[in-house]
Amino acid sequence: MLTPNVNLKNKTILVTGAAGFIGSNLVLELIKTLDDVTIVGLDNMNDYYDVSIKEYRLSEIDNCASQNPGSKWIFIKGNLADKSLIDSLFVEYGFDVVVNLAAQAGVRYSVTNPDVYIESNIIGFYNILEACRHYPVEHLVYASSSSVYGSNAKIPYSTDDKVDTPVSLYAATKKSNELMAHSYSKLYDIPSTGLRFFTVYGPAGRPDMAYFGFTNKLLKGETIEIFNFGNCKRDFTFVDDIVNGVKLVMQNAPEKSKGEDGLPIPPYRVYNIGNSNPENLLDFVDILQQELISAGVLPADYDFDAHKKLVPMQQGDVAVTFADTSALERDFGFRPNTSLREGLRKFAQWYKEFYKV
Repeated sequence: MLTPNVNLKNKTILVTGAAGFIGSNLVLELIKTLDDVTIVGLDNMNDYYDVSIKEYRLSEIDNCASQNPGSKWIFIKGNLADKSLIDSLFVEYGFDVVVNLAAQAGVRYSVTNPDVYIESNIIGFYNILEACRHYPVEHLVYASSSSVYGSNAKIPYSTDDKVDTPVSLYAATKKSNELMAHSYSKLYDIPSTGLRFFTVYGPAGRPDMAYFGFTNKLLKGETIEIFNFGNCKRDFTFVDDIVNGVKLVMQNAPEKSKGEDGLPIPPYRVYNIGNSNPENLLDFVDILQQELISAGVLPADYDFDAHKKLVPMQQGDVAVTFADTSALERDFGFRPNTSLREGLRKFAQWYKEFYKV
């Protein structure tokens, strides 16, 4: 077990992607559990998906912040690729900890819209690294992705595995983030930790994710497509588990040290955060439909079989994701453990309330 070496109390924390799914939940957790903390949230509020969901998340944060006056919440609408903006924020606020969760997400979208991935995931992350170089921070934590494992045949996926075979541009940008962070850690002694997230889901999630998109389509009486003829497995990880993992990691920066050559040994780590329990997509759909009926989103007599279609694998997809979280357990005594049924139940209940079904 690691001994925490970053005390978040009385600190100023930058969370990029603060209106995003993971970012907003992290901000809520920090505001609820930390006193005397200043959290600056940055998000460009783009329309990759329904902006009203991002606005809902921000309103939840505003409500939470008003009930926890001991902490300070500041939101800034801006683009990670705007270098002058990023530099000015670091100068103005003097961040102690940075959590970079802003990114253009989505595997399939990267096939048709590569430009936005280069701008956000490469240039944007470079701007963060440069700012951490010139205005040193105690810890940089950043989002990577299970997609970096690409076409690896070995499962479960371990952070010791080679990740040289990305099957999408999105995956390649995330692998690039890890390489860039490693080089900056080596050159400038920046403590950095990358987190490979595995299929994150939950209330107020991303509408482009399967569970959310399936629900939208079923409610409209449309047909849902289940890829690889249902022979896919995903390591679904509930967002609260992800947030708990991120918070633990934030408080444990890799130690700085020197090698025999007198130069820094990169203070750099990477972890998987996943449920370590891959679920077959057909079983996942079955649980989802049960919980949608239970929550009253869909009627009890809904004919699911008439609205399901098995289709081939999509470009950029992989058949299985499966996290080896042994390093996370070793260093923090933590592993995600929310069951898929419990997580989908919370999503279904939120969906009914948010869309007033």
